[in-house]
Formats: sequence, structure tokens, C-alpha cells
Amino acid sequence: MRAEHPEKDSSLDQATSTFLELRPRLFGIAYRMLGSVAEAEDILQEVWLRWQKTDRTVVIAPAAFLAQTTTRLAINVAQSAKARRETYIGPWLPEPLDTSADPAAGAERAEAVELAVLLLLEKLNPTERAAYILREAFDYPYAQIADILQLSTVNTRQIVSRARKHLSTRRREPVDTAEHRRLLEVFLAAARAGDVTALEDLFAADVISYTDGNGIKGAARIPVVGPTRVAKFIAAFGPRFWPGTDVQWVETNTRPGILISRNGTHIALLTIEALPEGIHTLQWIMNPAKLEAFARSRGRTSTRDVASEGPTPPP
Repeated sequence: MRAEHPEKDSSLDQATSTFLELRPRLFGIAYRMLGSVAEAEDILQEVWLRWQKTDRTVVIAPAAFLAQTTTRLAINVAQSAKARRETYIGPWLPEPLDTSADPAAGAERAEAVELAVLLLLEKLNPTERAAYILREAFDYPYAQIADILQLSTVNTRQIVSRARKHLSTRRREPVDTAEHRRLLEVFLAAARAGDVTALEDLFAADVISYTDGNGIKGAARIPVVGPTRVAKFIAAFGPRFWPGTDVQWVETNTRPGILISRNGTHIALLTIEALPEGIHTLQWIMNPAKLEAFARSRGRTSTRDVASEGPTPPP
């Protein structure tokens, strides 16, 4: 059947093709800004709706337009997210992302998507975070970042420099992937055995364990700090936590992690930050909503099919 409005259909097809091509990068910007798979997906849905409604004949650079729209929406959400997280029960951690399912999500400069870095980015205000991510993760020119943020180029350079210094003073050099996995394997064996001494030997002097459960039963509501306290904490909850569980190795934010299930239901995702001195950070994701988001990320692909019946691609 012949289309009644061939020019309109062609324009929408081109808009869809452009959006899908750029979608992995747009998702990468939003996710790094917010540390949330769900919020990043919501933003991309809004970006797509705005892109449909835009007079695209006057858009000279679609990639720049879509990056600008994504970044500004992410800044707005980040500003409101701070207030929402003040009511969060217990430690808040970024939502993990399965980067093996969607290699593009961990592309560009992969260290800028590691959970330890995302957690540090939370210490920056939204504008600082956006400037740092656009420059360090995606290598945008300073002039383009300035245009996106509606700042001067000089001011943008200063913001990125301050953010870089802030993160470098807190971020220590991690071990390589093979050593990361080895430490996690040894930890898993010691934790299951309840071996306090073996656990202590694995930890850096300032080790800290975070449990993100948002009030779920069994989730620690305050961080546990120090090798002895963390080792005893892990050993204490082990007898009621590990029995009946299945463990699956996953790639979370470019690093090995452990997905723990019981009776077919995911109950925890464990990731670590590993340094030459040992395991520095344990991150237990137990919030069901975040576990569900991680499961969704495992099904993501770098491009999405657009339903032939309608103009809106799935988020």
C-alpha cells in the first residue's frame, strides 16, 4: 500500500535511524549522570519524544542536539534525585549495569562507568558531573560542552579540571580484571566458609562494606568499616544467607561480579573495588528494584527494533 504522506514517513524513518544509531552514547551519558538504569531509560524515552516533535529541518547537527537534550534532562533529574535519596533507607549505591550484554554501554573510556567512579561522581554537583562525563568519558571538545551547559569555554575547562582533581584525590588505581576476579573468588570461598581470618587477610586496612537494600529485611542500614568488623559481619550473616543459594558470575560495569539467587529469585548482586592492597569496598545490591533493573540491562542490546506499527521505539 502506498503511504499517504511519503515525505513525512521518510522523515520519521530518518529520525528513528538517527536516534537508534546514537542511542548507546545517549544512554551512556544519562546512566553515568544518574547511576540509574531506569532513570536513564526514562530520559531516553523523553529525548525520543522531543526528537519526534522537533523541526528537524533546522537541526544542523543531530548528534549534538540529542546529546544536549539528554544532558540537560539528566541534570534536571539529578537535581531532584538528591532530595529523593535523602529519604532512602540505608546506603544508596548506583544501579549496576551488565556491560557484557551491551558492550556499547561500557565503551568509550570504560573506567568512567565503574561503580566506584559512579559513586564518586555523586559527590559532584550535576553540572560538574555533566562536564566531567562529557569530557572524560566521551571526549567532547570543551567548546561543545560549554554550548551544552550554556557556559563559557573557560569556565567549562575550570569545572572539568576541578572535578578531575576532586576524583583523583579519592580514586586509587584498581587491580586488573584477572586479579579482581581472583580476589572475588577467594572472598566467596571464605565468606561461605565463615572464615574470619581468611576474610581479614583479603581486606585493605580501610575496607568498607555497603549494603543497598532501601529497608529490605536483612540488609544492613549502615556501612561496616575495618577488616575485623567487616570479616565478622560477613561471617555472622553467612549461615542464614548462603544456604540454598546459587551463584552466577556476571560482568557488572566492566568488572566481574556475583549474582546470588535463591529458588530462582535474585537476592543480591555483589561487586567489589579491589586495590593492590586488597579488597577496599564491598557493594551488596539487595534492593529488589535495582536487581530488577540489572536483569533488564542483561537483556539490552546496543540497537533496538522499532515496531512497524508505530513511531515510538521501546525505551
